[in-house]
Amino acid sequence: MTRLNVTLIVLVAILATGLGASLWFRPAPGLTEGDVRAIVSSELTTTDSATEMTEAPVLDSATLDPMIEAYLLANPSILEKMSAALSAEHAALAAERDRKAIASIHDEIFDDPDQAVVGNPDGDITLVELFDYNCSYCRTALPDMAQLIADDPNLRIVLKEFPILSQSSVEAARIAIAATRAGVDYWAFHSALFSGRGQVTGEAALKVIETLGLDKDAIAADAESDAVTDVIRKSYDIAQILSINGTPAFIIGDEVVSGAVGMDALKMRIDNLRACGKTVCDS
Repeated sequence: MTRLNVTLIVLVAILATGLGASLWFRPAPGLTEGDVRAIVSSELTTTDSATEMTEAPVLDSATLDPMIEAYLLANPSILEKMSAALSAEHAALAAERDRKAIASIHDEIFDDPDQAVVGNPDGDITLVELFDYNCSYCRTALPDMAQLIADDPNLRIVLKEFPILSQSSVEAARIAIAATRAGVDYWAFHSALFSGRGQVTGEAALKVIETLGLDKDAIAADAESDAVTDVIRKSYDIAQILSINGTPAFIIGDEVVSGAVGMDALKMRIDNLRACGKTVCDS
């Protein structure tokens, strides 16, 4: 056996212990610490005395596999540690992917002149939400957004129409965008439309437009324009680049937050951005 083979065997055992070398010497059933040391010492000695061999012997899987299996069965918590480490690695990779993707289209996300802005337009922190008017979770998130606006006078919120659930959602989004172009009080419109009963449609959106004193015929006509289509297309493009496939989805700092995570989770990220410039501050 080559030194490399021996080293690999030892590394397998060490890795299996959750990167703790001290755990290697917890013997598997029938295998003591002395046995392990003897095996390693013997193999290294054999390698030293057989350097002129043209082909070094290899420890076959029939010998190696039972050793690894016995060790893992004797120490099942190792698998939990490995799973946790793998999850942490995946989360870190996803966070880095989001950071790079957000940076690549920063202006389109945060500073598009066609987007609806509520709260303080000049706020020091911007929270972006992609939503669908027929999304029940988006409806659940509405009180959280209202409370954040009420509690934080320096918060800027960007609301992006992202109609993905039905044709009715697309029709309602078109009316909403046209209303924004006409200068509607967007938060009043947004809240009223989410507060209604039943499915949100283009007609339902036009009824809200009437209550706010706008010309619904002019809004309906503009809703079919290419300019409105382009606003929706830009939301779809952002979602594709950021791998967003559901609503609500929030973008804050360099992080994508999926789902109706609640006011506390959003506020924590807002506070962290102010404190350290990141949504998660180093402890």
